[in-house]
Amino acid sequence: MKLQGCTALITGASAGIGRELARQLARDAHAMVLVARRQDRLEELRTELTRQYPNLIVHLRATDLSQGAEVNELCAWLEREQIAIDFLVNNAGLGDRGVFVRGAPERINEMMQVNIVALTLLTRRLLPAMLAQKRGAILNVSSSASFMPMPGLAVYAASKAYVTSFTEALRVEMRGRCITVTALCPGPVHTEFNTVATRSGEMKPIGPKFSYVDLDEVARAALAAIEHDRPVIIPGWAMKLAMGLVRLTPMPILRRALGMKW
Repeated sequence: MKLQGCTALITGASAGIGRELARQLARDAHAMVLVARRQDRLEELRTELTRQYPNLIVHLRATDLSQGAEVNELCAWLEREQIAIDFLVNNAGLGDRGVFVRGAPERINEMMQVNIVALTLLTRRLLPAMLAQKRGAILNVSSSASFMPMPGLAVYAASKAYVTSFTEALRVEMRGRCITVTALCPGPVHTEFNTVATRSGEMKPIGPKFSYVDLDEVARAALAAIEHDRPVIIPGWAMKLAMGLVRLTPMPILRRALGMKW
């Protein structure tokens, strides 16, 4: 889908990949709805974007996507305001780094609600209008962690496996119906994610420097993938190569390798 003149909704827009996507999309979009929990961060971003692009319409919605009632209220507000979204960016996501058995049940539930439930419900609520106008795109921000089980990030990786699988299936269902559906599967990126996901006293984030990809490159690759109707995008040559090998590796061998590392 061509992004010129689109009306986009971006979740998790206050930081990281979501914020960078908003910055890069602002030059083409007609309007954006920026969604996150931190109102102050959203206001800062709106000021930045409208200063650079005075004709851009920017709506802000402080929403906790782990709460189903707030997801429903967001969708109801869009209907009341008659804002027709034709580009949905399901970017919001939570992680929890550490051994599963020591994970806080509340954190695990919150992670599944944001990474899986809210993403699915927003897609279900907004997709019919895209179909009606025969124009639309959905970018689901998954992760390279979705391609394999990850001890120490067990629930996070499993939730992202859902996102990638859901995206692939939805893409097939939308074939020939003027709707682009793409999964963004980045590897390590320098954002707040690792700081928030790492528990006190647990293992620290590990990843070679060459595997990290800059935020602007991730966002640029994602938006290009939407415009070229690509199913899955893995930014960075190192992660493309690594995930290609992972996807070709039989599970018994992968399981053994993961066990040795762990």
